[in-house]
Amino acid sequence: MRLELSKRGDYAVRAMLALADAGGLLTGSRIARDTGIPISFLPQVMGSLVHAGLVDGLQGRTGGYRLARAADAITLLSIVEAVEGDSRRTTCILRGGPCGLDGTCRVHGAFFAAQEALLAELGSATLAGLSQPGRGMEAAG
Repeated sequence: MRLELSKRGDYAVRAMLALADAGGLLTGSRIARDTGIPISFLPQVMGSLVHAGLVDGLQGRTGGYRLARAADAITLLSIVEAVEGDSRRTTCILRGGPCGLDGTCRVHGAFFAAQEALLAELGSATLAGLSQPGRGMEAAG
């Protein structure tokens, strides 16, 4: 069983942690440099975060990005869903088709409960709780 983020999800989490650690405005080039996100990919990720209302993007020579609200009001789930969409599984774990279309499989309850527990955990993890200034942005491998 796998639980992993896409590159977009990975980059979004890294960028948001950098913004939370900074506590203010960061340029796109600074975010890219500090997090290892390719500068060519950064505008796409940041655009999704701005669109979701998690980040303010300020244009111009002195522009950059900053959190749109307090770090304790931004959850890991909201970051991931801003770039990857709704995290809820809509297909049956065994049958591969829509869940509940012809009843539910015998493992539906267990997998549904596990999914809800995961989403609850990600929904309770805030940037403020995850942010630790001075720590690197290197990806765990």
